[in-house]
Amino acid sequence: MTEALASKTCTPCRGGVPALPREQAEVFHAQAPDWQLKDDAHRIERSFSFRNFRDALTFVQQVGELAEAEGHHPNINFGWGNATISLQTKKIRGLHEKDFIVATLTSTFMSTSSVASFGRSSGRSAHRNSRTRLLPST
Repeated sequence: MTEALASKTCTPCRGGVPALPREQAEVFHAQAPDWQLKDDAHRIERSFSFRNFRDALTFVQQVGELAEAEGHHPNINFGWGNATISLQTKKIRGLHEKDFIVATLTSTFMSTSSVASFGRSSGRSAHRNSRTRLLPST
């Protein structure tokens, strides 16, 4: 557990392994402090704020691409200016190390990249190379 979670990749969970006990979940949580332990340490969640709907949608699309690449899919709820990501390994109905890996990867690209901001010009998307920093909620 000494290796940083953000440098790891997910391995598929085939079930048959126990969910992390609260104590171990708290150890992993220390590497993802912006995420909240929920449901008696059976899932983790983080909410994010954005300037508008398009930035929230772009972020959700980026999280979806990350989830596909890692083979681990969060529950995502989003709307105008906000998104909430919730992680739990469904096959074991609790937390696994991979939940924290995806959480730290999501937090890493939140802090090192930005969501494309699409302007409008004559009803068409324009300024596709302009960038808007994501604004994590507290």
